[in-house]
Amino acid sequence: MRYKVKQKVFSFGDDFTIKDSNDYDQFIVKGKVFSLGDKLKVTDMEGNEVANIEQQLMSFLPKYHIYVNDQIRATVKKELSFFKPKFSIESSTGNYSIEGNVISHDFNILKNGKPVAVVNKEWFAFSDTYGVDIADDEDQGFILSLVIVIDQTLHDKNN
Repeated sequence: MRYKVKQKVFSFGDDFTIKDSNDYDQFIVKGKVFSLGDKLKVTDMEGNEVANIEQQLMSFLPKYHIYVNDQIRATVKKELSFFKPKFSIESSTGNYSIEGNVISHDFNILKNGKPVAVVNKEWFAFSDTYGVDIADDEDQGFILSLVIVIDQTLHDKNN
C-alpha cells in the first residue's frame, strides 16, 4: 500500500496525518509538546493506538524505541559514521535494515534482507513530504513508525 507522509511545517507538537494513495487519512501522529525527548503516538482514524515512539535520553547518538501494545517492538539507533547516516534496528519481529540515500529520503527498508518498503521524498514540497510504499503483508503502522523515527533522527532540529 502507498502512503503520503506530510509533516506540517508550523505544527505545535509534531502533529500530522498520514494519507493513503487516494488522499484519505489513515493514521494520525501526535507529538507530546512538553516532554523531554521526542514522544509520538501513532493511531488509526478511530483513535486506536498503533505504535508509541519514544526517544531515549542520555544517549550519545539518537536512539528511539517503538512500542506496540505496550511491548517494545524495535529499537532504532543512529550509528556513528562519517560519510552517510547509518542505523541499527533491533526488532522482535525480524532483522530490519536501511539501504539507499537516507538523507534525501530515497531508501528501502529491508526485513531479513528482502525489501518491505520503499521511501521517496517529494522535492518541491513546502514541508517534508514523502511517499512510502509498503508490502501488503507487513504491519503498515509499524513500518510507518520506522520511517517517522528515521525522519525525526535526521531532520528534527532538537537532536
